[in-house]
Amino acid sequence: MTDVLKVDVWSDVACPWCYIGKRRFAEGVRRYTEAGGDRVVEVEYHSFELSPDTPVDFEGDEIDFLAKHKRMPVEQVRQLIAYVKQVAAGEGIDYDFEALHHTKTLKAHELLHLAKAHGKQEEMKERLLAAYFVEGRHVGRIEELASLAADVGLDPVEVTTALEAGTYADAVAADIAQGLAYGINGVPFYVIDGRYGVSGAQSPEMFAEALAQAAAE
Repeated sequence: MTDVLKVDVWSDVACPWCYIGKRRFAEGVRRYTEAGGDRVVEVEYHSFELSPDTPVDFEGDEIDFLAKHKRMPVEQVRQLIAYVKQVAAGEGIDYDFEALHHTKTLKAHELLHLAKAHGKQEEMKERLLAAYFVEGRHVGRIEELASLAADVGLDPVEVTTALEAGTYADAVAADIAQGLAYGINGVPFYVIDGRYGVSGAQSPEMFAEALAQAAAE
């Protein structure tokens, strides 16, 4: 039996449930380990664009995006935002939807692949989610992404060069294709040990149970 339990996570930087799921999954891992789980859980993030047609510089706020771009009633959008903000707060995340900049997340996904090549994918993922949902940073612009990358110890010049050249664009496309092949149409989506799929920001208990089951088998 291998000492590593691999978990592949399909998610998007612009997905509020992906940030919530990241917190809950981390707690699930902690509970799995605390309960005697002896395999090291190794996480790899994979690209998924929820709204690939979003322009880099979307004009409008969260309500505008969901109401116009996604054709949802304004009152329904307000209720949804309030609910998601409350759930996120329960995980220790202070979402600021008023400051949020909707954008195309392709370059952010390319950055995550670059970060993976340097062994810093998890740190970069956390930085991007916080930047997008809490700090109101524009994660669609290369100069902003280079600045965020520097925060986790990556070379901003290397980042700028790679993003301008689209060095990791094929890797992003391959992730998306693999996700579609798995039948993934929403994120977050977790594939544990290449065998078990868990959809959505489930409870820590469910994640811990799924990890224990995969490890036992």
